[in-house]
Amino acid sequence: MVDVAQESYGPDDRASLPAEQDRPADVRQVGVGPWPGGEAAWPDDPRYDLELLSGGDRRNVVDRYRYWSVEAIRADLASRAHPFQVAIENVSQDLNIGSIVRSANAFNVSGIHIVGRRRWNRRGAMVTDRYLDVRHHPDPEGLLAWATAERYEPIAIDNGPGSTPLERARLPERCLMIFGSEGQGVSEELLAGCSRLHRIGQYGSTRSINVAAAAAVAMHVWILQHGGPAPD
Repeated sequence: MVDVAQESYGPDDRASLPAEQDRPADVRQVGVGPWPGGEAAWPDDPRYDLELLSGGDRRNVVDRYRYWSVEAIRADLASRAHPFQVAIENVSQDLNIGSIVRSANAFNVSGIHIVGRRRWNRRGAMVTDRYLDVRHHPDPEGLLAWATAERYEPIAIDNGPGSTPLERARLPERCLMIFGSEGQGVSEELLAGCSRLHRIGQYGSTRSINVAAAAAVAMHVWILQHGGPAPD
């Protein structure tokens, strides 16, 4: 069974984290103040959030979404989401999970899958998970069953034995990219269900690339092949 992970932090999470805010990691002020001209000049558009129009919009969103409600942004992103999805398995560092989610939002993937433990620290995602379809699968079997039912081709990104260069690959448009931890990699159970295994070419001395960085690189390879120009 697949659960859509829309829950907020549990009590034990909130004790060690600051209040959830949609803002960049640095301290520079971003966004805009209240809508110019006051309430009389507010636009007559249901996508706009009245509180943001009144108080200003300091969220970490692109200019086209200024003053829009979260629901309106989610709907617009979903209407033009790219037909590939990303799965994250065995990633022990919560910051890496959050960073992958943030990159997935930037490239507007149509879904994110967390395999294994359900709870993770959303701080690294910079609240971008609220704009995405984030699903949870207790085990690899559930993820692979979902991929089969939804006609997604599972592809593992790892530098293990038998991997071939991602740079030379033609990725399917409707694919599910699967990433594992730097220590354990993608599990044997998931690898057995993948159509192929790709690695990212490296030129230095390090054995592996940080999984969050690798995920961003792999997603961008798909974008270069299928995504087309980014919106202005």
